[in-house]
Amino acid sequence: MDRRRFIKAMTAASLSIPILTACGGADSATSAAGSLMVGGDVDNSTPLSSGIKFLHGIASGDPLADRIILWTRATPPEGSTGDVTVLCEISEDPDFASLILSAKLTTNADRDYTVKFDAVGLSPDRRYWYRFKAQDAVSSTGRARTLPAPGDFADRLRFAVCSCSSFPHGYFSVYRMIANRNDLDFVLHLGDYIYEYGQGEYGGHEARESLLDPVHETVSLDDYRRRYALYRLDVDLQAAHAQHPFVTVWDDHETCDNSYKDGAKNHNEDEGDWLDRKTGAIQAYFEWLPIRPPTPEKDSIYRSFQYGDLADFMMLDTRLEGREKQLDIPSDPARAEQRNLLGQTQKDWFKHELEVSQGVWKFVGQQVMFAQLQLLELQAMLPLVPAGDFGPLIAVNMDQWDGYPSEREEILDFIEEKEINNMVILTGDIHSSWANEVYRHSPLLTGGVFEEPLAAEFVTTSITSPGFPDGAAELVSSVLPAVNPHIKYTDLKNKGFILIDVTRERTQAEFYYAKDISLAENSGIEMDKIKTLAVQNGSSRLSEDGEVSRARS
Repeated sequence: MDRRRFIKAMTAASLSIPILTACGGADSATSAAGSLMVGGDVDNSTPLSSGIKFLHGIASGDPLADRIILWTRATPPEGSTGDVTVLCEISEDPDFASLILSAKLTTNADRDYTVKFDAVGLSPDRRYWYRFKAQDAVSSTGRARTLPAPGDFADRLRFAVCSCSSFPHGYFSVYRMIANRNDLDFVLHLGDYIYEYGQGEYGGHEARESLLDPVHETVSLDDYRRRYALYRLDVDLQAAHAQHPFVTVWDDHETCDNSYKDGAKNHNEDEGDWLDRKTGAIQAYFEWLPIRPPTPEKDSIYRSFQYGDLADFMMLDTRLEGREKQLDIPSDPARAEQRNLLGQTQKDWFKHELEVSQGVWKFVGQQVMFAQLQLLELQAMLPLVPAGDFGPLIAVNMDQWDGYPSEREEILDFIEEKEINNMVILTGDIHSSWANEVYRHSPLLTGGVFEEPLAAEFVTTSITSPGFPDGAAELVSSVLPAVNPHIKYTDLKNKGFILIDVTRERTQAEFYYAKDISLAENSGIEMDKIKTLAVQNGSSRLSEDGEVSRARS
């Protein structure tokens, strides 16, 4: 990635500039966007812009123990130009009877009138309410929650994992399901928040009658902004953002299908320079999502955070940071060579974070399936497969870690050497549900003997993006374990999310599915089907069909 070009473009997507802030109870705080004045009343002497509308809801994200990103878009009257001033208010009660922090923020067309405020000086493990005002308009109210301070005792954690929402392919019932659960600490969104395709360009049944905006494939900065704006008008998505903080990473469709650092499968020369397209897509991402923006010191999305002493999270970028172009066929001799998926800098960071982690659990949020998904290989191909990578088996999908087996082997070697335990990998991307034990070698090649798995992996299905059709889904699920005995569960067609319930004794994944995404009136209605799988502290073996966890008061 061209760092200087990237940072210059990201300037427009940075934090909105606080004109004035005031706190009634928080400690002195300093924002990345500038020094915050603390104490006293809010100065309302500067008139706020009139005619503003908060059409796209509100959102919070990237929670830490003392701060959280707050987001909205202040849509100006048609034809208006210039700066817009917005007031952000934060309270410890939903009625805003006692404000603890207020900030006047300015935004403009350079950041597509999005507003992003890093609310610093909050208390750990605390619920807050926030809203935005612009003279004659008040946004909806959002809930935000800070994390327990790193190292502080924490006995329970609950969060949702989701990914992959193709707008034409159904209504966002799953986001409403997530919004309906008010006891979650946050939501991990593992990418494909939007899709770049034009109308009718992505295969399968399109359930919504409303057209995409723009109707053509997104290529320019303006195209990506318009696509995010369309998505953020959806009431179910707005409800999920209003209810819970999001922690997000991108996958490929926020830029282009099967993207890598230097190009993408769905990008061609007629669509202009790849770096221009990627830079515009990244700028729109930082403008429209509640993610802490890049700085000259840190311009990438891989990052870590701690939930007290219970869990450490490492969020990876397996897409744009260091990925080399995918191989076309599994029998390519280059598959056995060292090929970058993370890139050396990110890989070194990842290893360091794993080694120094003090949390009971180590969660890795990333995009593409880590565990091997393979078929029996033809005898003629045997010499081309790395010996440690399941021997005489052939990978199905070169876009996953299967296309980069040497780097996966290096990570597994490190986990084994450093005796890192309680590692749980959380994955999206493939529009289907999976639960995997992560091994070094296939039990097929060890006489059916299972080694101790080095990690567990839970793969969330999509919000709406199409998976296997009826019939094929059931057939494939029935035959997969024959060659992939480490895969303990699959559902290849239903849409939903994973609820992760964490205690000091175990991590449990609960797969919830939407009953029907084809009709708006069915939004939030769940199937009776619930699948639970769990790993116990000290082991990565999966146990199935335990009791569903209780909701937290």
